[in-house]
Amino acid sequence: MYDELTPIDIKKMQDELDYRISVLRPKIIEEVKFTRSFGDLSENFEYHAAKRERGKNESRIRYLRNMIKTAVIIDTKSDDDVVGLFDTVTFYVEEDDCEETVRLATSLRRDPFQNIISKESPLGSALMGKKVGDRAEVKVSAEYSYYIVIRKIEKGTDDDSLEIRKY
Repeated sequence: MYDELTPIDIKKMQDELDYRISVLRPKIIEEVKFTRSFGDLSENFEYHAAKRERGKNESRIRYLRNMIKTAVIIDTKSDDDVVGLFDTVTFYVEEDDCEETVRLATSLRRDPFQNIISKESPLGSALMGKKVGDRAEVKVSAEYSYYIVIRKIEKGTDDDSLEIRKY
């Protein structure tokens, strides 16, 4: 399965990839060489920590390269009266008798702690394409779903303000 990403997602990943290869990798290699000189490798905590850091960096480099290579670039434009990517949406949860507000983003830039959800999440997919006043079913699982009513849509843009997930 390919991730649907925006041009800004790709740019952010490419910037991180360039930094990890040209700046971080040489620093880590020097750290491994330096800590190796401390002596007995079986008891050299600093050396093992540096090697572990090198492994994490190389793993992230592989991840970023793969994401960039396999990504499907998507358009973030949507009609003014329709919920789209990067829009902030206020909705009423019938079951809980309360209102909530979320912002939709790509899976790479979701942050549930900041109420930024992925468009692929159950709630995100229920919201996408809806208009103010629409009622939608959020299917959490085969056994559980709930209904929401769209109350307000604030149009947003892919403005480079949302960070990409680290891991």
